[in-house]
Amino acid sequence: MTGARSTPSASDCGDERDRQDGRDGENGRDGRPGADEEDGPVPVEERPEPSAVIGRIPTDAGLRRQLAAAARSRGRTASVASEIDDIESDLAAIEIEPVDLTAARRRVAETTGEIERLKERVAALRGDARARRAVDADADAALDDLETAAAELSAAQTEAIAAEQALERARAEAARNRDERRRRLRLRDRLRNRRRAARHELAEAVYPEFRQALAVVPGGDPNDAGSGPEAYDGDPVAASLAAVRVAALDAPVELRGEAARAVEAADRSARSLLRTARVRVGEAAGGASDRPDV
Repeated sequence: MTGARSTPSASDCGDERDRQDGRDGENGRDGRPGADEEDGPVPVEERPEPSAVIGRIPTDAGLRRQLAAAARSRGRTASVASEIDDIESDLAAIEIEPVDLTAARRRVAETTGEIERLKERVAALRGDARARRAVDADADAALDDLETAAAELSAAQTEAIAAEQALERARAEAARNRDERRRRLRLRDRLRNRRRAARHELAEAVYPEFRQALAVVPGGDPNDAGSGPEAYDGDPVAASLAAVRVAALDAPVELRGEAARAVEAADRSARSLLRTARVRVGEAAGGASDRPDV
Protein backbone atom coordinates (compact mmCIF):
# COMPACT_ATOMS: atom_id res chain seq x y z
CA MET A 1 0.00 0.00 0.00
CA THR A 2 1.36 3.40 -0.96
CA GLY A 3 2.57 5.50 1.97
CA ALA A 4 2.80 2.55 4.39
CA ARG A 5 5.43 3.03 7.06
CA SER A 6 7.85 0.16 7.62
CA THR A 7 8.76 -1.01 11.11
CA PRO A 8 12.45 -1.73 11.82
CA SER A 9 13.20 -5.35 12.56
CA ALA A 10 15.15 -6.62 15.56
CA SER A 11 18.18 -7.18 13.35
CA ASP A 12 17.91 -3.61 12.04
CA CYS A 13 17.91 -2.35 15.63
CA GLY A 14 20.95 -4.47 16.38
CA ASP A 15 22.72 -3.09 13.32
CA GLU A 16 21.96 0.46 14.44
CA ARG A 17 23.35 -0.30 17.91
CA ASP A 18 26.45 -1.72 16.26
CA ARG A 19 26.87 1.41 14.16
CA GLN A 20 26.49 3.56 17.28
CA ASP A 21 28.98 1.38 19.15
CA GLY A 22 31.42 1.79 16.29
CA ARG A 23 31.07 5.56 16.18
CA ASP A 24 31.51 5.96 19.91
CA GLY A 25 34.38 3.49 20.06
CA GLU A 26 36.35 5.12 17.26
CA ASN A 27 35.73 8.84 17.72
CA GLY A 28 36.39 11.09 20.67
CA ARG A 29 34.48 14.19 21.69
CA ASP A 30 35.88 16.25 18.83
CA GLY A 31 35.29 13.60 16.18
CA ARG A 32 38.94 12.70 15.68
CA PRO A 33 39.74 8.97 15.77
CA GLY A 34 40.93 7.97 19.21
CA ALA A 35 40.43 11.39 20.80
CA ASP A 36 39.92 11.20 24.56
CA GLU A 37 39.66 7.43 24.29
CA GLU A 38 42.49 6.31 26.56
CA ASP A 39 41.86 2.96 28.21
CA GLY A 40 42.93 2.00 31.70
CA PRO A 41 43.87 4.49 34.42
CA VAL A 42 45.08 7.84 33.06
CA PRO A 43 47.70 9.70 35.11
CA VAL A 44 46.50 13.07 36.36
CA GLU A 45 48.73 15.91 35.24
CA GLU A 46 50.52 17.08 38.35
CA ARG A 47 50.90 20.70 39.28
CA PRO A 48 54.46 21.81 38.49
CA GLU A 49 56.81 22.60 41.31
CA PRO A 50 57.34 26.35 41.79
CA SER A 51 60.95 26.02 40.64
CA ALA A 52 59.71 24.50 37.37
CA VAL A 53 57.72 27.69 36.74
CA ILE A 54 60.05 30.45 37.96
CA GLY A 55 63.33 28.61 38.41
CA ARG A 56 64.59 29.72 35.00
CA ILE A 57 64.20 33.31 33.85
CA PRO A 58 62.99 34.33 31.28
CA THR A 59 60.07 31.93 31.43
CA ASP A 60 57.20 31.14 29.11
CA ALA A 61 54.71 31.12 31.99
CA GLY A 62 52.25 33.97 32.31
CA LEU A 63 52.46 36.41 35.20
CA ARG A 64 49.50 34.95 37.08
CA ARG A 65 51.01 31.46 36.89
CA GLN A 66 54.38 32.80 38.08
CA LEU A 67 52.86 34.58 41.05
CA ALA A 68 50.78 31.52 41.96
CA ALA A 69 53.98 29.45 41.92
CA ALA A 70 55.66 32.03 44.14
CA ALA A 71 52.76 31.86 46.58
CA ARG A 72 52.85 28.05 46.66
CA SER A 73 56.61 28.12 47.31
CA ARG A 74 55.81 30.01 50.51
CA GLY A 75 53.29 27.42 51.64
CA ARG A 76 50.13 29.25 50.61
CA THR A 77 47.17 27.17 49.50
CA ALA A 78 44.03 28.23 47.69
CA SER A 79 40.56 27.82 49.15
CA VAL A 80 39.73 25.30 46.40
CA ALA A 81 42.77 23.11 47.17
CA SER A 82 40.75 20.33 48.81
CA GLU A 83 38.29 20.31 45.92
CA ILE A 84 41.20 20.02 43.48
CA ASP A 85 42.54 17.06 45.47
CA ASP A 86 39.12 15.37 45.33
CA ILE A 87 38.82 15.86 41.57
CA GLU A 88 42.33 14.52 41.03
CA SER A 89 41.48 11.45 43.12
CA ASP A 90 38.29 10.87 41.13
CA LEU A 91 40.20 11.14 37.87
CA ALA A 92 42.92 8.77 39.01
CA ALA A 93 40.30 6.19 40.03
CA ILE A 94 38.69 5.99 36.59
CA GLU A 95 39.70 2.83 34.76
CA ILE A 96 38.33 1.93 31.35
CA GLU A 97 38.90 -1.60 30.14
CA PRO A 98 38.93 -2.04 26.35
CA VAL A 99 35.91 -3.82 24.86
CA ASP A 100 36.24 -5.84 21.64
CA LEU A 101 32.82 -5.40 20.03
CA THR A 102 34.16 -6.57 16.68
CA ALA A 103 34.98 -10.04 18.01
CA ALA A 104 31.59 -10.28 19.73
CA ARG A 105 29.76 -9.30 16.54
CA ARG A 106 31.83 -11.76 14.52
CA ARG A 107 30.93 -14.58 16.90
CA VAL A 108 27.22 -13.78 16.55
CA ALA A 109 27.51 -13.71 12.76
CA GLU A 110 29.36 -17.02 12.70
CA THR A 111 26.87 -18.81 14.94
CA THR A 112 23.94 -17.38 12.97
CA GLY A 113 25.48 -18.62 9.73
CA GLU A 114 26.07 -22.06 11.23
CA ILE A 115 22.44 -22.28 12.37
CA GLU A 116 21.20 -21.48 8.87
CA ARG A 117 23.49 -24.12 7.38
CA LEU A 118 22.34 -26.77 9.85
CA LYS A 119 18.67 -25.90 9.37
CA GLU A 120 19.06 -26.51 5.66
CA ARG A 121 20.83 -29.81 6.35
CA VAL A 122 18.13 -30.94 8.81
CA ALA A 123 15.41 -30.06 6.30
CA ALA A 124 17.21 -31.95 3.54
CA LEU A 125 17.76 -35.04 5.71
CA ARG A 126 14.16 -35.00 6.92
CA GLY A 127 12.96 -34.86 3.32
CA ASP A 128 15.29 -37.72 2.38
CA ALA A 129 14.00 -39.88 5.25
CA ARG A 130 10.38 -39.22 4.29
CA ALA A 131 11.07 -40.02 0.67
CA ARG A 132 12.67 -43.34 1.60
CA ARG A 133 9.76 -44.27 3.83
CA ALA A 134 7.32 -43.40 1.07
CA VAL A 135 8.85 -46.07 -1.16
CA ASP A 136 9.50 -48.53 1.70
CA ALA A 137 13.26 -48.03 1.34
CA ASP A 138 15.70 -48.34 4.25
CA ALA A 139 15.68 -44.97 6.06
CA ASP A 140 17.87 -45.91 9.05
CA ALA A 141 21.01 -44.20 7.75
CA ALA A 142 19.08 -41.05 6.84
CA LEU A 143 17.43 -41.01 10.28
CA ASP A 144 20.81 -41.40 12.00
CA ASP A 145 22.18 -38.49 9.97
CA LEU A 146 19.05 -36.48 10.78
CA GLU A 147 19.47 -37.14 14.50
CA THR A 148 23.12 -36.06 14.36
CA ALA A 149 22.30 -32.90 12.41
CA ALA A 150 19.45 -32.03 14.79
CA ALA A 151 21.81 -32.37 17.77
CA GLU A 152 24.35 -30.14 16.02
CA LEU A 153 21.60 -27.59 15.32
CA SER A 154 20.54 -27.58 18.96
CA ALA A 155 24.15 -27.05 20.07
CA ALA A 156 24.58 -24.25 17.52
CA GLN A 157 21.41 -22.55 18.76
CA THR A 158 22.71 -22.72 22.33
CA GLU A 159 26.02 -21.26 21.14
CA ALA A 160 24.15 -18.49 19.32
CA ILE A 161 22.25 -17.57 22.48
CA ALA A 162 25.53 -17.37 24.38
CA ALA A 163 27.05 -15.24 21.61
CA GLU A 164 24.10 -12.83 21.66
CA GLN A 165 24.34 -12.54 25.43
CA ALA A 166 28.08 -11.89 25.19
CA LEU A 167 27.44 -9.18 22.59
CA GLU A 168 24.84 -7.54 24.82
CA ARG A 169 27.29 -7.59 27.73
CA ALA A 170 29.96 -6.06 25.49
CA ARG A 171 27.54 -3.37 24.36
CA ALA A 172 26.64 -2.60 27.97
CA GLU A 173 30.33 -2.37 28.85
CA ALA A 174 30.97 -0.13 25.84
CA ALA A 175 28.12 2.12 26.98
CA ARG A 176 29.60 2.24 30.48
CA ASN A 177 32.97 3.13 28.97
CA ARG A 178 31.37 5.97 27.01
CA ASP A 179 29.79 7.26 30.20
CA GLU A 180 33.11 7.03 32.04
CA ARG A 181 34.94 8.85 29.24
CA ARG A 182 32.36 11.62 29.33
CA ARG A 183 32.64 11.77 33.11
CA ARG A 184 36.42 11.97 32.78
CA LEU A 185 36.11 14.86 30.32
CA ARG A 186 33.79 16.68 32.73
CA LEU A 187 36.21 16.12 35.60
CA ARG A 188 39.12 17.37 33.51
CA ASP A 189 37.16 20.52 32.68
CA ARG A 190 36.35 21.03 36.36
CA LEU A 191 39.98 20.45 37.29
CA ARG A 192 41.18 23.04 34.77
CA ASN A 193 38.62 25.53 36.06
CA ARG A 194 39.52 24.94 39.72
CA ARG A 195 43.24 25.16 39.03
CA ARG A 196 42.63 28.41 37.17
CA ALA A 197 40.64 29.72 40.14
CA ALA A 198 43.44 28.65 42.49
CA ARG A 199 46.06 30.47 40.42
CA HIS A 200 43.88 33.57 40.36
CA GLU A 201 43.43 33.51 44.13
CA LEU A 202 47.10 32.85 44.92
CA ALA A 203 48.36 35.48 42.49
CA GLU A 204 46.04 38.08 43.98
CA ALA A 205 47.20 37.15 47.49
CA VAL A 206 50.85 38.02 46.79
CA TYR A 207 50.24 40.91 44.40
CA PRO A 208 50.93 43.64 46.98
CA GLU A 209 54.34 42.08 47.65
CA PHE A 210 54.92 41.76 43.92
CA ARG A 211 54.24 45.48 43.52
CA GLN A 212 56.81 46.24 46.23
CA ALA A 213 59.34 43.90 44.61
CA LEU A 214 59.04 45.82 41.34
CA ALA A 215 60.65 48.77 43.11
CA VAL A 216 63.79 46.68 43.74
CA VAL A 217 64.42 44.51 40.67
CA PRO A 218 66.11 45.93 37.55
CA GLY A 219 63.65 47.41 35.07
CA GLY A 220 60.77 47.22 37.52
CA ASP A 221 58.32 50.00 38.31
CA PRO A 222 55.51 49.66 40.89
CA ASN A 223 53.41 52.03 38.78
CA ASP A 224 53.26 49.34 36.08
CA ALA A 225 51.60 46.87 38.44
CA GLY A 226 48.07 48.15 38.06
CA SER A 227 45.26 46.57 40.05
CA GLY A 228 46.15 42.95 39.33
CA PRO A 229 48.15 40.55 37.15
CA GLU A 230 45.92 41.16 34.14
CA ALA A 231 46.58 44.91 34.42
CA TYR A 232 50.38 44.67 34.58
CA ASP A 233 51.88 46.83 31.84
CA GLY A 234 55.60 46.65 32.47
CA ASP A 235 58.68 44.71 31.43
CA PRO A 236 57.97 40.94 31.51
CA VAL A 237 61.53 40.12 32.61
CA ALA A 238 61.26 42.57 35.51
CA ALA A 239 57.95 40.94 36.45
CA SER A 240 59.58 37.50 36.50
CA LEU A 241 62.46 38.76 38.64
CA ALA A 242 59.95 40.31 41.04
CA ALA A 243 58.04 37.01 41.21
CA VAL A 244 61.28 35.23 42.16
CA ARG A 245 61.94 37.86 44.83
CA VAL A 246 58.48 37.21 46.29
CA ALA A 247 59.01 33.44 46.25
CA ALA A 248 60.89 31.16 48.63
CA LEU A 249 62.67 28.73 46.32
CA ASP A 250 64.90 25.90 47.49
CA ALA A 251 66.25 25.07 44.04
CA PRO A 252 68.73 27.35 42.24
CA VAL A 253 67.37 30.12 40.05
CA GLU A 254 68.91 30.27 36.60
CA LEU A 255 69.10 33.61 34.81
CA ARG A 256 69.58 33.82 31.05
CA GLY A 257 69.56 36.40 28.29
CA GLU A 258 67.85 39.66 29.23
CA ALA A 259 67.43 38.58 32.84
CA ALA A 260 71.15 37.85 33.18
CA ARG A 261 72.10 41.14 31.55
CA ALA A 262 69.73 43.14 33.76
CA VAL A 263 70.96 41.56 36.99
CA GLU A 264 74.64 41.85 36.06
CA ALA A 265 74.17 45.55 35.32
CA ALA A 266 72.60 46.18 38.74
CA ASP A 267 74.51 47.54 41.73
CA ARG A 268 73.42 44.68 43.99
CA SER A 269 74.21 40.99 43.79
CA ALA A 270 71.72 38.60 42.25
CA ARG A 271 71.13 36.90 45.59
CA SER A 272 70.38 40.23 47.23
CA LEU A 273 68.07 41.35 44.44
CA LEU A 274 66.13 38.11 44.28
CA ARG A 275 66.33 37.16 47.96
CA THR A 276 67.25 33.59 47.11
CA ALA A 277 70.27 31.63 48.30
CA ARG A 278 71.37 30.13 45.00
CA VAL A 279 71.45 31.93 41.66
CA ARG A 280 73.14 30.82 38.47
CA VAL A 281 73.80 33.67 36.08
CA GLY A 282 74.37 32.77 32.44
CA GLU A 283 76.50 34.84 30.09
CA ALA A 284 74.97 38.23 29.41
CA ALA A 285 74.68 37.34 25.75
CA GLY A 286 72.75 34.18 26.59
CA GLY A 287 75.66 31.81 25.99
CA ALA A 288 75.87 28.23 27.15
CA SER A 289 78.30 28.65 30.03
CA ASP A 290 77.13 29.38 33.58
CA ARG A 291 78.78 30.71 36.65
CA PRO A 292 77.44 30.87 40.21
CA ASP A 293 76.58 34.28 41.59
CA VAL A 294 78.87 35.42 44.38
